Amino acid sequence: MKPLAYTLLAAGLTLMSAAHADSVQVSNVWMRATAPGQKVAGGFMDLTANADMRLVGGSSPVCGRVELHTMRMEGGMMVMRQVPDIPLPKGQTVSLKPGGLHIMCIDLKQPLKPGERVPLSLRVRSGGGQEQSLQLEAEVRPAGEGRPMQHMH
Repeated sequence: MKPLAYTLLAAGLTLMSAAHADSVQVSNVWMRATAPGQKVAGGFMDLTANADMRLVGGSSPVCGRVELHTMRMEGGMMVMRQVPDIPLPKGQTVSLKPGGLHIMCIDLKQPLKPGERVPLSLRVRSGGGQEQSLQLEAEVRPAGEGRPMQHMH
């Protein structure tokens, strides 16, 4: 009977540690549709972490790489820059949206059409350095939705 008790205790401790793991709630995940031949697409969403974390990268089978970007006005012009990570402060919703922080799918393998669903994997890192992967599906929305988005570096 003792081995069973130890097994149950170990299982309970495992479940307790999983229940206390840092997590990120993700909502409103979408990507902008592209024109034929276009090699980049913006991705947008709302992220809320239950502990201080950072969005550090991602991937998708529809593109060669996923980068984290920001857009802002510089010298009267909207410019886009890659950033190494995006802070996710505990309990605060961080919105990735057109004209601000967002993800970019670079080297698209095919055009993204409205109504399609795109698999997306995001990597987040806790304050303790532990990384986890978030498996998402982004709805592709029409190109005009959410303006602005011009790709200038």
